[in-house]
Amino acid sequence: MAIGPILKYPHPGLSTLCQPVTVFDAELAALADDLLETMRAAPGVGMTAAHVGVFTRLVVLELPKEQGPRFYANPEILSSSQQTIIYTEGSVSMPGATEEVERPRQVRFRYQDLDGGFHEEDADGFYSICMQHEIDQLDGIFWLRRLSRLKRDRLVKKWEKAK
Repeated sequence: MAIGPILKYPHPGLSTLCQPVTVFDAELAALADDLLETMRAAPGVGMTAAHVGVFTRLVVLELPKEQGPRFYANPEILSSSQQTIIYTEGSVSMPGATEEVERPRQVRFRYQDLDGGFHEEDADGFYSICMQHEIDQLDGIFWLRRLSRLKRDRLVKKWEKAK
């Protein structure tokens, strides 16, 4: 296992559409372990392979209520609730910058585990927010794009000044 360098905003890789995982092998498991170690060192609660410059659809989440880390290959949202929730988000690629983002409160999503098995789950609240945030990243949508132009410009200026 190794801690990898994290792409920092505004790196163009953070706007890259990630390709599906097609091979479920020891190399994928090693990437998952590296992602987990890198995420913990950042620190963060979620991370995608894109954050370390590997543009494949792999996510790791380690949420307080969950039992240990969980890995998701090729996650996709199947449905989302009309009810929304506002939560303060940030990114390991933009340390220290946070802002409130509004997203659906609940989602149903499908993913594959590291062995290639298919699963479907419902996520609510913080879990839902995290999953949507990471799937956005896999789709090349950095979280800042969920903000109004005014909030985004203000946050970027503040973050650049703090660097």
